[in-house]
Amino acid sequence: MNESKKIKCPLEFTLSIVGGKWKMVILWRLLNDNVKRYGEIKKQLSGISHKMLSQQLKELAADGLIKREDYQTVPPRVEYSLTEKGRSLMPLLQLAYEWGKENIEEYMEQAPQKGENAEP
Repeated sequence: MNESKKIKCPLEFTLSIVGGKWKMVILWRLLNDNVKRYGEIKKQLSGISHKMLSQQLKELAADGLIKREDYQTVPPRVEYSLTEKGRSLMPLLQLAYEWGKENIEEYMEQAPQKGENAEP
């Protein structure tokens, strides 16, 4: 990630690598299984487009967090797994998961329903 070379703050750097709506979720799904195929990952991520999933997987691989294994077969068989660097994020992912588990109900109760305007 070229942008990350300009970043001096460690938190900002980390977020530049794993930030966004999907990356941490993809890493979490790969953490719970050793190896997953593209279709298995897609099935577990409700609402992600093929284009977005492909892009996110490509970025995670480029940043060294996941390994992409292409078996060069017909039909195509590609598998994804975490690298050691990706596994090193386990404590961060676990903390994020636990925080969400503790707070999701409160936030869901406060969140406006679809179609409603949020109060200023």
